[in-house]
Amino acid sequence: QVQLVESGGGLVQPGGSLRLSCAASGSILGISAMGWYRRAPGAQRELVALISSGSSTNYADSVKGRFTISRDNAKNTVYLQMNSLKPEDTAVYYCYVRKWGTAKWGQGTQVTVSS
Repeated sequence: QVQLVESGGGLVQPGGSLRLSCAASGSILGISAMGWYRRAPGAQRELVALISSGSSTNYADSVKGRFTISRDNAKNTVYLQMNSLKPEDTAVYYCYVRKWGTAKWGQGTQVTVSS
């Protein structure tokens, strides 16, 4: 089993920044893509950003230019730097990894953007 531990969520004012981290441990063999999804209240879970094992990235249009995803393969950790946050970024953010083609999810961390 792979365990995913997220950290870095919280309350921030509009225009502020947060950095999310997700560390994978346990059975990490076979992990390829890593990334982040989010679910806003009353909405479906949506992709935020993905990064491949070769560090190719993919972003939702709504976060391009504001969010940056990165990974440290030595630490089995994926990061999401979120700048210029907006109230519409408020959501539970879920860490995602693809292991042998199967999705694995973290428990989620709340991000609230409000003045």
